[in-house]
Amino acid sequence: MSIFAIIETGGKQYRVSPGEKIKIEKVNSGEGENHVFDKVLLRASESAVDIGVPYVPGAKVEAKVLKQGRGDKKIVFRYHSKTRYRKKKGHRQPFTEVEILKI
Repeated sequence: MSIFAIIETGGKQYRVSPGEKIKIEKVNSGEGENHVFDKVLLRASESAVDIGVPYVPGAKVEAKVLKQGRGDKKIVFRYHSKTRYRKKKGHRQPFTEVEILKI
């Protein structure tokens, strides 16, 4: 069993381990800066597992912001048959790529 944690950010939950790179919802930290996630739901080490109610008190996950970017374009197409109604719209979701430093 390795060291890992489950964090909550951007309304989603992620299972993270040290050295791992993940894409999360955009956070307001510049590239190269460190970001601290304090909403830790679960922390597991070699010897013990801490489960939060809802968060583990005093637990933090430190990460380094690698880049800010925007995802692939998603097409939103609305169509009503027999009425000549068509609307096409695109959307690119912003993201932040982070590397987990320590738990």
